[in-house]
Amino acid sequence: MAAQSRSRSRAGKGGDAAESSAVEAPDLEASAADSPRHGFFVRLYTGTGAFEVIGRRKLWYTVSGLIVAVCIASMILRGFTFGIDFEGGTKVSFPRAGGVTTQQVETVYNDTIGKPPESVVVVGNGDSATFQVRSETLSNDQTEALRTALFDKFQPKGADGQPSKQVISDSAVSETWGGQITQKALIALVVFLVLAALYITVRYERYMAIAALATLVFDLVVTAGVYSIVGFEVTPATVIGLLTILGFSLYDTVIVFDKVEENTEGFEHTTRRTFAEQANLAVNQTFMRSINTSLISVLPILALMVVAVWLLGVGTLMDLALVQLVGVIVGTYSSIYFATPLLVSLRERTDLVSKHTRRVLNRRKTAAARTSGAVSSEPEDTDDTGADTEVDAQPASVSVPAAPVAAKPAPGARPVRPTSSRTGRPSGKRSPGKR
Repeated sequence: MAAQSRSRSRAGKGGDAAESSAVEAPDLEASAADSPRHGFFVRLYTGTGAFEVIGRRKLWYTVSGLIVAVCIASMILRGFTFGIDFEGGTKVSFPRAGGVTTQQVETVYNDTIGKPPESVVVVGNGDSATFQVRSETLSNDQTEALRTALFDKFQPKGADGQPSKQVISDSAVSETWGGQITQKALIALVVFLVLAALYITVRYERYMAIAALATLVFDLVVTAGVYSIVGFEVTPATVIGLLTILGFSLYDTVIVFDKVEENTEGFEHTTRRTFAEQANLAVNQTFMRSINTSLISVLPILALMVVAVWLLGVGTLMDLALVQLVGVIVGTYSSIYFATPLLVSLRERTDLVSKHTRRVLNRRKTAAARTSGAVSSEPEDTDDTGADTEVDAQPASVSVPAAPVAAKPAPGARPVRPTSSRTGRPSGKRSPGKR
């Protein structure tokens, strides 16, 4: 009997020690997130920066809604500045000579044709700079008269340095041709959206597909709105660039969704984090990758703009670079602050996610009550099998000290399992699906 008593005493002490070590394990997540040693860029790079994106999704919805409203209002009220390929007309180009100004060119055009041109712009810089005069469609006689007047007034020089009328070029685009270009651009856009919808639907579940497609529409509206607000000219190159940046936006969204899918796999088997917190962790972990991808994309675009404007004076390259620059910025914003919050909002409407969220919150509420000494007499929320997956039952007579591990994990912090006082290694088996 004495031996049995001593054995029970040792077992009881061992159990108390194990229980104490499990309960009193330090909250390494909070210390890692709050440590003053880690600066902003270190936390951003490691993905443990505790940036609350999903928790503030109402703010991002408001910001995104205001951006879309301003863009739609501009498209309705201001419209777009379409290039000659869409509207049709005549374009006359010639090298810029000396200190000739656009006002002087407009005066010559007005005196020759009898009305002002639609626009006169300087493309390029230095010796490669050229004037581009755009107007409504002119007849052959009018075009020849304008070329003669421009040559007599400004004496543009050819490659040999001598004045030459041949350096004054002209081109005409009919309105029928512009209508065909518009139709083909719309067909290309619709085909892209259909193919993207098919891919996302097959690759992901329907809520991710809805969020990704809504993000593509957001990018399309905002990019078009920026062109309307600033007054950038819409050309065929703009449409090509738009399709390119929609592909970039889809790529960036897929990167974030891949991480969300990885973090939330089997989320219903653990009560440590809600679905929204797991998604926020995924956003934190992909922040740096999204930033790096955007920077890598922006640098060649800026180089293209420099080459187009200051070196070659090629307007087509400028149009292509402008839409890509705007699209990359918009796509990076939408993949983080619009796509993932929308996905979480859609998933939280399902029974699986909503019930799991209640279980997690009830578990934390019970743990907080235990910490304050007011132990609830009702059992904690359990899963569908009737057994809680993470919280060990505690005797009512045991005074449980503060349990920081029951608090909400810091966004971006890695899960920490309690350690054994005997071996110093993680104790207990990992719950199915626990990450």
